[in-house]
Amino acid sequence: MRCQPQFPVWIICLLLFFASCKSQKSSTTQKPPVTPPTSTTKPTTTPTAQTGPKTSETLPPKASQPAMALKPLSYQMPDIPREFRGVWIATVANIDWPISPTDSWEKQKAEFAALLDYYKNHNFNAVIVQVRTAGDAFYPSNLAPWSKYLTGKQGKAPATSENPLTWMIKEAHDRGLEFHAWLNPYRATMTLDTSELSPEHDFHKHRNWMLKYGSKWYYDPGLPEVKQHLLAVISEIVDNYDVDAIHFDDYFYPYREPKLEFPDKASYAKYKKPGQSVDDWRRQNVNDLIFALNQTIKNRKPWVQFGISPFGVWRNQSKDPKGSPTQAGQTNYDDLYADVLLWMKNGWVDYMLPQLYWSMEHKLASYRKLADWWSNNSYNTNVYIGNGPYKVRDDSDAAWTNPNELNTQVNYTRTLPQIHGNAFFSAKSMYQKNRDIADLLQKEVYNEPTLPPSFEPKTPSFIDTPVVFDVKTNAEKTQISLEKPIDPAIRYAMVQGGNDLSTLHDARIHTAWVGGSRVRYLEVPSLNTDYLAIRWIDHYGRIVQTQVFQTPKTSRL
Repeated sequence: MRCQPQFPVWIICLLLFFASCKSQKSSTTQKPPVTPPTSTTKPTTTPTAQTGPKTSETLPPKASQPAMALKPLSYQMPDIPREFRGVWIATVANIDWPISPTDSWEKQKAEFAALLDYYKNHNFNAVIVQVRTAGDAFYPSNLAPWSKYLTGKQGKAPATSENPLTWMIKEAHDRGLEFHAWLNPYRATMTLDTSELSPEHDFHKHRNWMLKYGSKWYYDPGLPEVKQHLLAVISEIVDNYDVDAIHFDDYFYPYREPKLEFPDKASYAKYKKPGQSVDDWRRQNVNDLIFALNQTIKNRKPWVQFGISPFGVWRNQSKDPKGSPTQAGQTNYDDLYADVLLWMKNGWVDYMLPQLYWSMEHKLASYRKLADWWSNNSYNTNVYIGNGPYKVRDDSDAAWTNPNELNTQVNYTRTLPQIHGNAFFSAKSMYQKNRDIADLLQKEVYNEPTLPPSFEPKTPSFIDTPVVFDVKTNAEKTQISLEKPIDPAIRYAMVQGGNDLSTLHDARIHTAWVGGSRVRYLEVPSLNTDYLAIRWIDHYGRIVQTQVFQTPKTSRL
């Protein structure tokens, strides 16, 4: 027999009343709708997360978020022109930086930042910085000692807890400049005096790798161990640093010394193929290195470019009908054993930057004729031209006394369909002197900023276009908050602010570098404007999407 509990009617009514109140409260706190992101393509490999200089994931949370994401306007921004505008910053022998290897790190930093500011203000968009001069390093390395050009003594670390290379890359990216890490692969020393080499230098650790030629020691390009070592050097940089490119210059096998043969007979006898001449064997050694380097870089970070700046003449027509109408004393193919055309044909390099350090109408090697030749022999590879302002007012060729020579050269290459920009050797030549030449270049040629050329990934996939939730401005900064952590395939954002849509594209560009990190906020200097334009750039330099917003009045000062 079960007991039947009895409750007064008034208690039952009270319980029903409270249940009704609870139900009504739940129905009024629904989550706001989220605008779904759009998509385009992205690289297949997720970049290593790094904290960008102008972003933050640790900002204090806002008291409240708007219920809806900001809706982009239908206004379309004009395209930004594409042109490579680079400058070499040579560290060997302290040519460009640091000015003195015994200066404090803080002074060296100030000098480097001033150099970047100068070229950024002249509308350059890339720096090519020498980080390995001769078996040394401008970064902490397990494979090479610290460079004496940084600290005054090889193997001596700089007096700072900062990593110099990380800092340099950050400073370049802060300014919207690409950072191309420049290395010399085969040069081991700058002189025959080895008394000041660190015990950690390869001359001491791997003496059998070294060959003495002329006034320097070189790595033997014919040894498989040397190739593997150089692959490890490049891997160390690509794995640990947010570089935009790995860059080699013209030094492969050394330039020929009069009446002196390069002493690689032993490795030639050991490793040559049957019937292979020494010249073909040497070219094969360099070809094997270039192929392997390309594979190594792309397997690690497929968006990191591999570029080479060879001597300006592949071959003279007197030796090969496919060569240029020049009379160069030495050439890539015949003397440096660098078959640069093969590398372009096979897609082993992302860009080629031949050094055309002659005047427009030079009798033996005309800039005009060589630029034509490279434009006609690009093999679907981005070709930029290297110019030599170091000769301005300091060369036996009278053409370099004309202050318009450099502008004439750049303007001429712009007429060639397969040439996509220029780079200038070296930084001090238009900074420590000849500033009027740099000003003239900016006034007449580089009068507007540009983006460097972009590249296409070999395997397409998808990128989530960022959704902007809110924009807040105070006296110091503008903060752009996003709907969710940014897709790591986004590398940086270009932000412009203005009060007139028709002139928004002319506003100053502020770069917010995210470098593959999954941030939810971007910060740029204060933009107290009616409109905001954001271009999202991926690791290949492609514009994923351009968004234009009318900023809420409540978000401004």
